[in-house]
Amino acid sequence: MGRMSGMLASALLGTLFALGAAGAAAADTAATAHPPTSGAVVADQVDEPATLRILNREVLTMRARLAGLTPQARVQRARERIGALPDEAVDLPLNQIQFNLGEVHGVQFLLGDLPLFSVLEGDADIETKQGFDALVLQTRARLEEIRTAWRQARSKPLLLQGLLSTLVATLALGALIWIVYRVSAKAVEWMEKKRDVLAARFPYVDWREFLARLAVGILQIVQWVVLLAIGYFYVYYVLDSFVATEPIAKSLGNWLLGKVEWLAEGSLESLPGLVTVFIVLMLTRAAVDVLGYFFDALQKGRLRLPMVHSETVPATRRIFTLLTWALGVAIAYPFLPGSSSDVFKGLSVLFGLMVTLGSSGLVTQAMSGLVVVYSRSLHKGDFVDINGVQGVVTEVASLATKIVNVRNEEITIPNSVLIANPIHNYSKLAGSQGTLLTTRVTIGYDAPWRQVHELLLGAAKKTAGVRATPVPYVYQRALSDFYVEYELFVSIDNPLERVPILSVLHASIQDEFNAYGVQIMSPHFLGQPDRAVVVDKDQWYAAPARQP
Repeated sequence: MGRMSGMLASALLGTLFALGAAGAAAADTAATAHPPTSGAVVADQVDEPATLRILNREVLTMRARLAGLTPQARVQRARERIGALPDEAVDLPLNQIQFNLGEVHGVQFLLGDLPLFSVLEGDADIETKQGFDALVLQTRARLEEIRTAWRQARSKPLLLQGLLSTLVATLALGALIWIVYRVSAKAVEWMEKKRDVLAARFPYVDWREFLARLAVGILQIVQWVVLLAIGYFYVYYVLDSFVATEPIAKSLGNWLLGKVEWLAEGSLESLPGLVTVFIVLMLTRAAVDVLGYFFDALQKGRLRLPMVHSETVPATRRIFTLLTWALGVAIAYPFLPGSSSDVFKGLSVLFGLMVTLGSSGLVTQAMSGLVVVYSRSLHKGDFVDINGVQGVVTEVASLATKIVNVRNEEITIPNSVLIANPIHNYSKLAGSQGTLLTTRVTIGYDAPWRQVHELLLGAAKKTAGVRATPVPYVYQRALSDFYVEYELFVSIDNPLERVPILSVLHASIQDEFNAYGVQIMSPHFLGQPDRAVVVDKDQWYAAPARQP
């Protein structure tokens, strides 16, 4: 068993030392590329430091050249020498010999009479003001620690103890993963059922349903965090169970502790800024609420200001709200954690560039929308005619206006197109009297005009959808060569029913004229009739007209 333990330890050490074997050729090439000129270190030659590690433990950071060898080549040569040591060399005494090579002063470390590596005066860290003697003492102490770790790595009881600990940790890892998975799955399933119950109980979206959905997402995140933490501590425990990998475990622990400290320090440093952001946003919200109360009073007529109309209040409210929030965000932005970082700055520049390049059409439509709103040319519920499109306005938005025509089709007109065409608003001046509706007929001069007036007014009274007040009336629009043009004016309540009511009104006019034998026709004469086309005086008040 002792021989087997020695073989395992030798294999482990050989594996660790073999990591640097691949760089030997590169080191030899580097040494050949920089041949020594006088056996001394080149004063103005600057090389990258290289660290010698044995059993994952740091021994020495080499910074200077020796006989033309770079620090990397020196580290590679030291690894080769240590890897070639016999197993019994670990019990040899650790010796050190001072030497001078030209202008270079150093100390050679040996195990017995077997050379290991050299420590040079140039290897001392200038930044920490470390002296050469202190560096030699530190290196010797580290070698003694590695000698002890080497012996422990070859110890059969410690090796078996590490294997047993790894086995127990693996079983515990599997059990913990199963427990966490089962518990988290049950918790997520329970929360999803609560969420579905809340969604089925209310016909609308309840805020508790959002909280339940948020809780489900948080539980899933916590599940993965716990699993990752278990895996991390498992790796730490296994590495810490073996002498050779113990330094790696300590590095993992120091890394995690450093990250936790970094997060804690960052959170504490960011706390004043976050509090400032919270205060600024709360003040902004309060200002928006005050503005909302102010504009609500304007819109409801409880407060009146000159040059402010109720139709433009919603748009003005949105503009002031947007400006207020923009000001609040601009004030709070510098206090956000990381706002001064290059990432934030880069994203801000990218977002600004995207908005600049892609919002030209958007800005045009938005400005056109403001023109439509503040010109008060139309608003929701008006019956309009825009470039041949007739219908009722259902929405006046920032970018487009929506109209529903008599065929129940929704037509979207961009605001830039809207302001480029005349807008015929049939409801704007209706007020409380309804929307005005008109129709024209042309009747010959042989029909009494009083009779035509009464026929048109009678047809209007019999038409469903026509308001009794204001009273319908008739104008004689033109006295043409062959006929008189009459125009009937009526009022209706629903602008969307303008076309259907007009159709019924035309049918009523035909019935009324047919009932009294008056022909609806626009006569044209090719020659002079035998008698004058006039109405006899005794027919001036033909029915349904009445003589006053």
